[in-house]
Order: sequence, then structure tokens, then C-alpha cells
Amino acid sequence: MTTSPVERAADQFVTALAHWRVERGMSKKQLAARMGFDPSYVSHVEGRRHKPTEDFARRAEAVLGAGGVIWQRFQEYDELRHARATTLHRDPPVPVQWLPPGTGLIVEQEVADLRYEDGLYRCRVRRNLYNAGAEPVTRYLVKIAVDRYPHDPAGSNRHHRENPLTFEEMQLEALAGEGAATERMHWRVKLDRDAAKEVWLLFANEQGQFPLYPGERTVIEYAYSVGVEKWGQWFQRAVRLPTRRLTVRLDFPAVFDPQVWGVETSLAAEVPVRTPLERHEEDDRAIFEWSTDAPQLNARYRLEWRFRGPGAPSYAEFAPAQLNGRPRASRQMRGIGIVQRGSDLLRQRARHFQLPREETEARDAVSALLGALGRLEELHDFSKGVGLAAPQIGRSVAAAIVRGPEPGAEPIVLLNPRVVYESADRDEQYEGCLSFFDYRGLVRRPLRIDVEHARYDGARVITSFERAMARLVAHEIDHLEGRLYVDRMSSESHLVPVAVYQQTGKPWDY
Repeated sequence: MTTSPVERAADQFVTALAHWRVERGMSKKQLAARMGFDPSYVSHVEGRRHKPTEDFARRAEAVLGAGGVIWQRFQEYDELRHARATTLHRDPPVPVQWLPPGTGLIVEQEVADLRYEDGLYRCRVRRNLYNAGAEPVTRYLVKIAVDRYPHDPAGSNRHHRENPLTFEEMQLEALAGEGAATERMHWRVKLDRDAAKEVWLLFANEQGQFPLYPGERTVIEYAYSVGVEKWGQWFQRAVRLPTRRLTVRLDFPAVFDPQVWGVETSLAAEVPVRTPLERHEEDDRAIFEWSTDAPQLNARYRLEWRFRGPGAPSYAEFAPAQLNGRPRASRQMRGIGIVQRGSDLLRQRARHFQLPREETEARDAVSALLGALGRLEELHDFSKGVGLAAPQIGRSVAAAIVRGPEPGAEPIVLLNPRVVYESADRDEQYEGCLSFFDYRGLVRRPLRIDVEHARYDGARVITSFERAMARLVAHEIDHLEGRLYVDRMSSESHLVPVAVYQQTGKPWDY
């Protein structure tokens, strides 16, 4: 029971926050993402497990646009909490806009290179900085993190506790300026954990200081090394300052036969990067490059890879996320950009195309689906056939493709599909889903369905599907309606781990 004025003021702050969050139609996770906090942070504040801070209140007011209400409630709470003498009412200033710490700095260009050679990854990051603020900049925060098994946090944490990253092995070095004006930067540790480091790069060295003054530009470059035993097959860039252009390069021995893909991560989903990676070979090296202009603040872009050639480093050792030397199926699916269960995108009804006006958009979505299908078939033999819906690759539009179990079968394209007939005859079969491929579930479906769908020119057609194709098509249409096959399982049925599923590699039995 709330008894003190401070607790009542805290309740009033939380009430105002929750009211305006609902008013703006945001979930707690969505608000946290917009504010730049961990997804659970807003939930902790609203649940009174965390005390609100001034920074939190300013960000919430700026994002929700509450007319100063949230900010005022925080000021009232903060005054009582610090037992200020005066109780006179005053109208506090309303923060018009929240900007992240260090907002005076703008990254005009970032180029991040990662090179593998002789069991060692060497990372080199170059940033062109412009001080658009009103104060001189004397230091720059750098965050360095490793994650041996990025899709298995518990296993990765255990691995790094036993094999912590050290500054001695990293050989961190940093420079500022270009040409004859280049200066070596001293650095100071802010955070030192087993798998993460934070370091202040100082605009200073033993020769003196060289601050970056308002209106001036400079280039900083820092580099560090990490052994393959601590670096997983991924390289992520987080956008923490306003950035005009971001470029990421990977440099591997060509003999390793590397395969690389990119993923953009957000609160809602992981989706393939929107622009393709470019590859070229140079002096027996395979170089991959990806760029984006004006990336959103707090966006994260991750490149992942696998090596298929001889002599490549093995990632199977100590791998808790692998079974018998093979990566877990869900990790493989996530790795090539398949949205995984838990994403809000898989629970939304996909938007129908306005055809033929949106023919270009429809063809683009189908092209992306076919590309994803090609990557899928490199990883897995789909003896029962395979289907893929646009929401599973991060696009909430009504497009899907289905390839039957027959050898050499061509994929069928479905645009704006809907089931117009179901037979009374049904059967139960185990289904899998690319969005949680570690399990199989028993689902009852009709043996025949008639589906109305669209052509690119807008014409509507009806196609009949039977048995395996009926099941595959119905599964994908469910995806477009925001439904997963687990929603159709009976209450007596349970998911079966793929490790104990006995029908992998076999067609459905009719």
C-alpha cells in the first residue's frame, strides 16, 4: 500500500507514462526501443521495479509528446525524493527534443573492416567525425564486444567466463587526424568484462591535447585483435551517433569458400539487409562489402558467415548450440534472415497488394522470396516440400511461394491468396516451420483446398491443391493471416524436438 508522498508521486509518474504510452498506441517494448533502452526497461519502470531517472523522463516526454505532463510528474517526484524545501508549484521547462549523449558529434562516414588471418581476427574502424555541437570534444567512447555463440547466450556466457577477453591480447591502438597531422590517442578503460569492453579514446597523448572544437572535422581510427576461439561468425555494427554513411567489409582467405549474409536487427524482428553485399577477390582473398546511407539511430546491422572450404577454422568445438557438430536448425534459419517465432511480424495480417498498380512491389517481394528459398535449399533437403511467406523474410505483404515434394518441382507463387473451399476429409501430419525449425508438431488439415489468388495483372484465379500441396499452401496462407501451425494443434498434442523426430528426410505418408 502506498503511504508516503514520494511513493504517491512515483505512482503518478508511472500512471502518466502508461496513459500516454497507450494513447500513442505503443507497447512497452516499442517505447523502450524508441527511447534507446533495453526492451524490458519500460516494463520495469511501470512495474515500479526501477526508479525513473531524469534521462528516462526526458526521453519518454520527447518520444510520447505528452505536452510536458510526464516531465512535470517526474519533477514532482524528484523534488519529493530529494526532500527539497520548497513546495511552491512551478511550471518546469518542457524538453522539446531528446538527443543521445554526444549528440554534438556527427559521423559523416564509418568504415569497419574485419580481416581473418592465421587464427586471428583484426578489426579496424575508421570514422570521419564532425563536431556540430557547442562544446569541444575531448574523448570518444568505443564499445567492443565478442560473442562466441551469438544464438546461445547461456553457452556464450559460460565460454567467455572460462576464456575472458583481455586487453593484453587485443593490442588496442587508436589514431586521430590524417597525414602529417595524425596523432596517437591515449585511451582509458571505462568497462572491463569477460566479453565486453568500453574504452574512452582521448584526444590527448604524451605530447599534449588536441580537442575537436565546434565546427571542426577529424578522422579517428582504432584497431584491435581477437583470436578465433573467442570471435563467433558474426560482425555487428550499432549506430549510436547520427551517421550519414556506414560501410562494413569482411576479408577472408578465398580458399575458405566463405558464404556471407547480412541481417538488420530491431525490436520486432531480424530481417535481411535491404541492399545486397558485394563480393570480389583480390590476391587470394575474398572481400565482402556492404553499405547503407543515413542508417537510423540505434539500428544494428550484423554480417554473418560460414566457411565451406578446406582449412577453415572449426566452430564446432565447445559449441553448446550444436548437435553432433551441426548447428541447430533455428540458428541456421536465423542466420540466413528467416524471422523467428516471437517476432510481432509473424502475428500480423499481411497487407494485400493493389494489383496491377503494385505489380513492381509484388514482383520484388516474390524475387526476395525466391532468393531466400535458394539459400534455404543450400542448408536443408526439404523432402516434404517447402513454403515461405513474405512475413518470414521481414515483409508484411501477402505473397508466398510453395515448392512441392516432387524432384525438380517449380515454386508456385501465391499473391493475395485466400481459401475458398476445404474438403471434409482431413488427416494429421507432422509439420515444421522455418520460423522455429527445432520442433515438429502434429496438425490436422483438409486433404483438398481451393485457393483464390491473384496474378500480377490483377486477374483472380482459383487453384485446387491436394494432400501435401494442400498442407503446404494452407500453412503459408496461415502465415499471411498472422497464424502459426501451433495454433491449429490440439490441446493433447505436444511439440516434438527435431532431434527425436523420426521422419526427417521422408515424405508425408498418404
